[in-house]
Parts: sequence; C-alpha cells; structure tokens
Amino acid sequence: MSTTKGRRGEDAACAWLVQHGHRILARNVRLARGELDIVARDNESLLFIEVKAHRSRDSALLAVTADKCRRLRQAAELWLARHPQYASLQCRFDLIMLTPARERTGRFHIEHIKDIIR
Repeated sequence: MSTTKGRRGEDAACAWLVQHGHRILARNVRLARGELDIVARDNESLLFIEVKAHRSRDSALLAVTADKCRRLRQAAELWLARHPQYASLQCRFDLIMLTPARERTGRFHIEHIKDIIR
C-alpha cells in the first residue's frame, strides 16, 4: 500500500471514529515490536485499531494474519507500559476496513469489526 493511500485511509478511519464518539489518543505509533495504526478510546475501552485499505473486503481480512495479531498485541503492551494512566481500561483490538465506494467518488466504504483478537 502506498503511503498516500495509507494516510488517506487512516484519516478517513479517524474521522469515522470521531463521528461515532471515539477519542483519538495516538496515530502511527512505531514501537520496537510493531506499529499501532490508531489508539482510541470510547467510554469504557481502550481500542487498538488496525486499518486496512484494500480493493476488496476479502483481501483486507486476509492481511490480518496470526503474526500480525501477535505483533499488534506486543505493540499494545509496550504502548500501555508507556501510558500507565490507561492500564485500568478494558483493551480491545479492532479492525477498520476501507474498500472503494461503489460510486467512484474517491471515498471509502468503511467497516468496523470489533474485537478481532481474543
């Protein structure tokens, strides 16, 4: 994925999250064991959100491999160690998939899947 496409996708995901009552705490956090696309908070949970902008829903889902989930979990642990004020919150790993909208407007169809790692 190109950097421009990835940034547009993450921008759209952040805007969608804010519209739905979430607060963005961090973006594009690079840690020794991985990267976190978005760290957000809703009323009761801390969300570690992976963003996938793909041509199809299937390819976006296939990109979330077991290894990717392991790296997300490790990165989240490191992030929490650096931000202990959030340690009491319930943590959740979500996926936001962005696929091209049917009506070629340059916009995305956004699908939010909660709790992708258990």
